[in-house]
Amino acid sequence: MMSNMVDIMDKGFACLVEKLGVVNAERFIAMVKRESFDYTIWQREYFGNMELEEIDDEAVSYVERNPHNGHGIKI
Repeated sequence: MMSNMVDIMDKGFACLVEKLGVVNAERFIAMVKRESFDYTIWQREYFGNMELEEIDDEAVSYVERNPHNGHGIKI
């Protein structure tokens, strides 16, 4: 189980570094830790202020910008 946690953390950090770069990935992690970030509360606040149609439009737009290439990675 421990190696699974390590693998997930490695892959998560790799995603952050890919999108944000090393410095901003570290800043992101520091902000999350410092602010006692609760993803569930953030998600409720973020999506709670949106209309269902707006969420749908955003999802469709994301899929159009990021088409599935058929090469999924098994975690």
